[in-house]
Amino acid sequence: MKRKAQRPILITDADRSQADQLRSRQVRYVLMMSIRAGCLVVAALLVGAKAPMLWLWLPLCLLGMVLIPWLAVILANDRPPKDRHRLSHKRHHHEEPSPSALPDAPPPRTIDADQP
Repeated sequence: MKRKAQRPILITDADRSQADQLRSRQVRYVLMMSIRAGCLVVAALLVGAKAPMLWLWLPLCLLGMVLIPWLAVILANDRPPKDRHRLSHKRHHHEEPSPSALPDAPPPRTIDADQP
């Protein structure tokens, strides 16, 4: 009996890789542009068949053909926001250490055996 391939368990809070993010944005863009092409085909079929309520369906298809490319480009160029922790860490890098930080260690003591 063959087992299903399971997704690996995520054990880190690291962001997805740049290549993985780009690939998912490309897939979303192609999917949205396919929906736009579908709107064009449906509009052509409705006009060719002289469908009832054409006055309602044709503007909806045209609206989809105009809005979907705009949304596809915006979403394809959208990257996930940077983590607040990273931004705050960089901003506060040169400030005082937090009170929970360990105190400075005293300088090491050197014991010389030759001196009395």
